[in-house]
Amino acid sequence: MERATAVAELIGRVRAIEARDGVSRASLELIKAELIALASRSELFPPAHFVNVPGRTGTIYHLAEDAGGRFALYGSAGVPGKAQPPHNHTTWASIAGVYGDEHNAFYERTDRGETPDEGRLKKTHELTIRRGNACAMLPDDFHTIEVTGSAESLHLHLYGKTLEDLPDRIGFPSSTGGRVARFMAKPEIYATRIEARELRSLIGAGGELAILDVREEGVHARGHLFLATSAPLSQFELRIGHLVPRAGTRIVLVDDDERLAQRAARVLRRLGYRNIDVLARGHAAWQAAGHELYSGVHVPSKAFGEHVEHRDGTPRIAAADLKAKLDAAEDLVILDSRPMSEFRVMNIPGALDCPGAELVYRVAQAAPRAETLVVVNCAGRTRSIIGAQSLINAGIPNRVVALKNGTMGWHLAGLELERGQSRAAQPPSEIPLKISIEAAARVARRFSIRTVSVNELEKLSENRTLYIFDVRSPEEYVAGHLPGSVSAPGGQLVQATDIYCAVHGARIALVDNDGVRATLTASWLLQMGWEEVFVVKDAVLDSTDPAFVPKAPLCPVLSPRELKEEKDILVLDFGTSLQYRDGHVPGASFAIRSRLADHLQEIGSKNVVCTSPDGRLARYAAADLAGLLGREVRVLEGGTEAWRAAGLPLETGETKLLEPPEDLYYKPYDGKTQIEAAMRDYLQWEVALLEQIRRDPDCRFRDFPAH
Repeated sequence: MERATAVAELIGRVRAIEARDGVSRASLELIKAELIALASRSELFPPAHFVNVPGRTGTIYHLAEDAGGRFALYGSAGVPGKAQPPHNHTTWASIAGVYGDEHNAFYERTDRGETPDEGRLKKTHELTIRRGNACAMLPDDFHTIEVTGSAESLHLHLYGKTLEDLPDRIGFPSSTGGRVARFMAKPEIYATRIEARELRSLIGAGGELAILDVREEGVHARGHLFLATSAPLSQFELRIGHLVPRAGTRIVLVDDDERLAQRAARVLRRLGYRNIDVLARGHAAWQAAGHELYSGVHVPSKAFGEHVEHRDGTPRIAAADLKAKLDAAEDLVILDSRPMSEFRVMNIPGALDCPGAELVYRVAQAAPRAETLVVVNCAGRTRSIIGAQSLINAGIPNRVVALKNGTMGWHLAGLELERGQSRAAQPPSEIPLKISIEAAARVARRFSIRTVSVNELEKLSENRTLYIFDVRSPEEYVAGHLPGSVSAPGGQLVQATDIYCAVHGARIALVDNDGVRATLTASWLLQMGWEEVFVVKDAVLDSTDPAFVPKAPLCPVLSPRELKEEKDILVLDFGTSLQYRDGHVPGASFAIRSRLADHLQEIGSKNVVCTSPDGRLARYAAADLAGLLGREVRVLEGGTEAWRAAGLPLETGETKLLEPPEDLYYKPYDGKTQIEAAMRDYLQWEVALLEQIRRDPDCRFRDFPAH
């Protein structure tokens, strides 16, 4: 953070110098003095942050850049022997030494462009740049670089514009000139590295921080940091705007060996993000430093469920005992706290779908008699526990229990599940609604939940990340919502917080129409460790504008009917492996976007068409592949959904896989074999999380006084 502050202050002073004095030799002398002062603070630039990439003589690290690509600062690492021929910058530049020697020779062009393809140079002076000195150049000055001596070097390079947008730079083959050549129009820029101990300190400091695991979700599930959000590079452009909505947020990218993370950093910079680091040596370094790695997905939420059950003693009922009560026709209602899409897959016989945040809202309608036993279930454990405890915390008069191990426990007990059902608990009528509002008020008092008006939201977002989540059902959101809000049904938000908000230390504002669902959701987020959580009061929910959708690259397209008539074509499907398994264009191959470079030889000269469920991700993949192949790549218009809608046949199964299906974390019931063993392993994993988080200082669940 100290380096980031020092760099930001430098850029501010340099910006002011240019605004006041313009670009001249005199103003560059002032800029040079500022850069020398920063470079002299060598403690801000430890060698471990600026390691030269193996096999290269030099590596450029990104340090700062304005949103418009102005005032770009880099750390240029080099090894003895690194050299660059005479070149210009087309913008002003200054170079200062941090450590090591970088010898520069400076030239002016004497031919004045008389012959466009050739030029003549005249040397003006030389300087070896090391700690304590610097050079400065106008846009048309030329220089050479050579790292001398026996030690590696690091120099700060400051430019008036980003190196990634200087297409008119030119170079010459020798110190006297010669044939004009294009010079490094788009150099490969790296994000600075951060050591595991530094990341741990950064987490402990408590500021805004997003830790993004850019591997595929299935790989992420094998082992990751507690606070890491799965953000696969394959889907970066589609998800990053919601996960990290503020471009100035501090981001640390994590992978196995830094290569994927550095690619992700370049995508982030292209999208306007600037405050980016890469965890040095990836997950192995984190574990080697003695820190915890977690398997599975949505770990903070899953571990929180176990913490709540242990702390609050949430009552539960075994599947066999519930079955006996059902057979005896006892007075009870079973509320399934999952979304309807999951309920339809499998449910306890007779259960009503009632997603997590809806429980307190709808329970008085579903169980109007205080004598009725209320049983809450999900597929496994977390939403059963949180759902049951929500009703208990709200003080409803009924006895409430969680179904131990949910539908998995029911199945493992040898009991039959229903499938394809759509029964749902109904929204409350007038009296049940009044009861639910009173219950939410009790929760609000216990957890000191703060409210905020719509007019105050803008102030909350000043230089801070603010998530605005509509915690009602997706159908209610579509019918009308607060502009700028994102649909995040409350139960799912608590169940999988990491997929909605990746920025730890951010503010969260929750929206509904009467405060019940927002209040219950807020109570759980506060207990999970989110400190600034607000319920939005009196919001007008009338916008039908869709949530922001990033603009996908333009690509040549063909219709489903046109694709059907194509011969000798390779169709690449970039949907999830589960979507591919359930139905894909006949003959299509399953592919993972971030790994396309590994298959160029297989693709060869074939005509390629890319598809994905709605065609959006396919456009990004097609643009990537076109760049790798140097030729046109087409997209199925409307994606596989359009193929299906056209009545064309689909092929099922894992017929052609370019990559193993590790793009997703497979739930126990997603598998085709050994489902029962997978269920047992999953349930044991959830229970074991409680012991693991006790060892981890990154877990900061909060306890509140009892009633």
